[in-house]
Amino acid sequence: MLIEVSGAAFRRNVAGRGVVGASDILGDVTMFMHNKRLQYTVRVSEPNPHLATMMLEQFGGADGELAAAMRYFTQGLGEDDAGRKDLLLDIATEELSHLEVIGSIVAMLNKGVKAQLSEAAKNEVELYRMIGASGSSAKGALLFGGGPALCDSAGVPWTAAYIDSRGEPTADLRSNIAAEARAKIVYERLIAITDDPGIKDALGFLMTREVAHQKSFEKALYAIENNFPTGKLPGIEKYANLYVNTSQGEGDVEGPWNSGDQWQRIDDLEETMPIDGGDGTASVGLDGDDTKVAAQLAARTMSDPASDPRTGVDLGAGPGAGMTSDGDQGGAADIDDAVEMADAMTAK
Repeated sequence: MLIEVSGAAFRRNVAGRGVVGASDILGDVTMFMHNKRLQYTVRVSEPNPHLATMMLEQFGGADGELAAAMRYFTQGLGEDDAGRKDLLLDIATEELSHLEVIGSIVAMLNKGVKAQLSEAAKNEVELYRMIGASGSSAKGALLFGGGPALCDSAGVPWTAAYIDSRGEPTADLRSNIAAEARAKIVYERLIAITDDPGIKDALGFLMTREVAHQKSFEKALYAIENNFPTGKLPGIEKYANLYVNTSQGEGDVEGPWNSGDQWQRIDDLEETMPIDGGDGTASVGLDGDDTKVAAQLAARTMSDPASDPRTGVDLGAGPGAGMTSDGDQGGAADIDDAVEMADAMTAK
């Protein structure tokens, strides 16, 4: 398999498809090739380091393009189904092209900062003021010279902890759908904070590709005949249709998510304590040695409910401490009174 990365307009050439490309020259070699053209043209009106910092959210953030690419690549590599494998690797590769687009936007927005820092064209006071006033992070400006850094808009480094794959397609495809939805929302918010027409145009493209990917993942999910519940094991029937109304009071609302023929709604919480009909306690079977040691630990750390020990609180208690072993130390009637009491004590 050859994956040809066209600046981000990536083509995957799978053996046997008759796609003419670098594979004709290189043979059956698995590799990436890069074409310097971007998948979408980037036109930035003027530098804006503050906006560049915001854009990093979709470069190295939790819902950014790098996280998406790594999520889908790792899923695709472990996928056994030919159709889903092809889909995941296609979208993963395109996400790298989106990473290139958003990274190019960041680089263009930081052009002025990068040049000023590199050439020290301004005096130190002006440079210091420029970095602070622009809203760009000191890390982005000083460590990375204004280039796109693998971090989010707050300077938090990218981490593989963003990847939440489980190796189960009925779970991972749902997670992918949610990830694309979250990324679309972030793009909407980035579009809302800029009036640069070229950036808006590019962000609109990236946002819309999230919509397209959601549609593909939805199709892949529902191409699995029995995709709910996730995984292999069925739910336990007597618990599968219960809705437990655990938050009660003003604001309770009934709808198809908690009421109707599909649900056995429980409003009397006594019915759920415990719901399995047991005694509601936790227990474990210990062997002889563990039982003996556990008993020793319990005896050593046992509290005495009949005691009323004098503590450091009693020794150091002053006005406002409330009831102590030495009597009632009083307190403030409200927060304003507390301030007055504190000021009075300080004035003594």
